[in-house]
Amino acid sequence: MRIFTEYFNEDKSVSITAYLLDSSCEMPNMNSRPAVLVIPGGGYGMCSDREAEPIAMLYALEGYHTFVLRYTVGRREECNYKFEQPFNDAEKAMKYIRDNAEEFGVDPNKIAAIGFSAGGHLCSALGTISKNKPNALILAYPCILAEIGDVLQCEVPSTNEYVTADTPPSFIFHANDDGLVPIKHSLEFASALAANGVEFEMHVFRNGGHGFSLATPVVCNGKFDPDASKWGEMSIKWLRKIFA
Repeated sequence: MRIFTEYFNEDKSVSITAYLLDSSCEMPNMNSRPAVLVIPGGGYGMCSDREAEPIAMLYALEGYHTFVLRYTVGRREECNYKFEQPFNDAEKAMKYIRDNAEEFGVDPNKIAAIGFSAGGHLCSALGTISKNKPNALILAYPCILAEIGDVLQCEVPSTNEYVTADTPPSFIFHANDDGLVPIKHSLEFASALAANGVEFEMHVFRNGGHGFSLATPVVCNGKFDPDASKWGEMSIKWLRKIFA
């Protein structure tokens, strides 16, 4: 595996870290691999480590090249911090992967993006507002509705309002007992997908709370529900169908 980081700004606060799997004559079908762009959560005030490299490794084990985006974050009291800044970072990340697809051994038509919480909002914006869309979306307990702006560090658009028939197929999962981001965020996005004829799969776990990442002892502090950990295997099976 080749690991390196590309920085998008001078102070190195915005970056994309690539985890590129080695090619081998024993695996000729994997010279051009699908890829996953990982977008951690953190309320637009930070980028969670629990939703970064551990997620990249999950998909790397399944043969995906993976990329982790560390986007612009800030605080609500910083008057110059706007949603457009992390959104532009995410668009740069998508462009970077596609522009270098041949060098990286990435199939430019098989790039999924996965986002968690606020990262799920950013991911859903990539799939709706952006012109350079991923080919599939995986939304993990995502923030979707503008009303969540009170919890986040900036005002955000309701991305469900921008869903069209061109929105990529989506895999959504959420915990019913999420006390921070109500499940209606995922339900509203799923409803918009259905209304526009976009293929999607959605799973609601009974327990998990918010921010459970892989729902394993390695990434969870304290209580976690192992049933929620099944989302990883489910999303991989779903991607196999989408990317054929």
